[in-house]
Amino acid sequence: MKQIEGGICAVRGVSAYGIKPGKMGIAVIHAEGPAAGVFTKNRVVAAPVILSRERIETEHRLSAIIANSGNANAFTGDDGFLDAMEMASMVAEKLELDPDTVAVASTGVIGRKLDVSFIREHLPEVLEGLGSSPECSLAAAKAIMTTDKALKECAVELDCGVRIGAIAKGSGMIEPNMGTMLCFAYTDANVPADVLETALKQAVNKTFNMVVVDGDTSTNDMVLFTSTCKSGIKPCMESLDDFEEALIYVFTDLAKKMAKDGEGATKLIEARVTGAKKYEDARLVAKAIVRSPLVKSAIFGKDPNWGRVVAAAGYSGAELEQERLSLSFLGGGEEVELVKSGEISTASDLALLKKIMANDEIVITVDLAMGGESATAWGCDLTYDYIRINADYTT
Repeated sequence: MKQIEGGICAVRGVSAYGIKPGKMGIAVIHAEGPAAGVFTKNRVVAAPVILSRERIETEHRLSAIIANSGNANAFTGDDGFLDAMEMASMVAEKLELDPDTVAVASTGVIGRKLDVSFIREHLPEVLEGLGSSPECSLAAAKAIMTTDKALKECAVELDCGVRIGAIAKGSGMIEPNMGTMLCFAYTDANVPADVLETALKQAVNKTFNMVVVDGDTSTNDMVLFTSTCKSGIKPCMESLDDFEEALIYVFTDLAKKMAKDGEGATKLIEARVTGAKKYEDARLVAKAIVRSPLVKSAIFGKDPNWGRVVAAAGYSGAELEQERLSLSFLGGGEEVELVKSGEISTASDLALLKKIMANDEIVITVDLAMGGESATAWGCDLTYDYIRINADYTT
């Protein structure tokens, strides 16, 4: 497997484009084939999520996606649902598609009526720009950004020739079951919808569901995975593991980019937990560490207060014994062991820890020494800018 350029447009059979003239953006992706989706667990669900989820569950395939940024079309009642349907119908009519196979996604402010006239006015420009160049993928990725500061795309080619590509947006309101994130993934492998669904759920659980920026769960998050089948390659049972691993690789890349691009963030935090008795225990500890406001603020301030990490592990709900636990920090090519088998390590060096905390990327490793399961979670520091961004979000 190798990483390649081009984002979603690296995948055979995908064309895309997007525009973002101001706070509002529009993106369209045209690619037909079997599809699967994963959606928010929030009980307050945006109209586009309801519509797209129903279409995935009924049709098990997609022909296009239209996404807008700047307005979530959430908590907008029946009018919001009709607006989402109109978005899908506009694309279906222009591209001569079955409207029931067009998914809709929105991201932005909750509780504001969608300006459908803006979409109607600018959609022709987006459709005219549809193409399969790397620039077209970037344009679509830019169009769905809100508070994101960095574009998020990734593509790989497996040894067998199959390609997987994805674009995403996500910066704040993230955790615990995805967040204010959209991800549109594509492959040209010849696989049915049920295979896509299995691979998608596994990949999302190990990647996007392991990202924490601020602990809020969005009304709009979704991940859609479509196969164009254009490579003509049908992975055999032996190579399905490679297919799933490649999807996890792509989603891991995007998940780390989301965490690093967290609202106001200056540092990426990676929590690696090993030695758990069960995978769920490892997952609970890893997410508790990157979720903790005390851990996040200590890392922002380069305060070597490592006790906050073991405290987070302790309240995570995971099975652990403190006399077995080991803890270390890595960053900038240096590592410091702080706790070894429940005791403060003789190698503990708070000055070195403070130096490590000054790096842009910091890895926290916790060994529970209870078993053989492991998990990794990603987050970011908690800064003054996070407050500023979210205090002024609509004003």
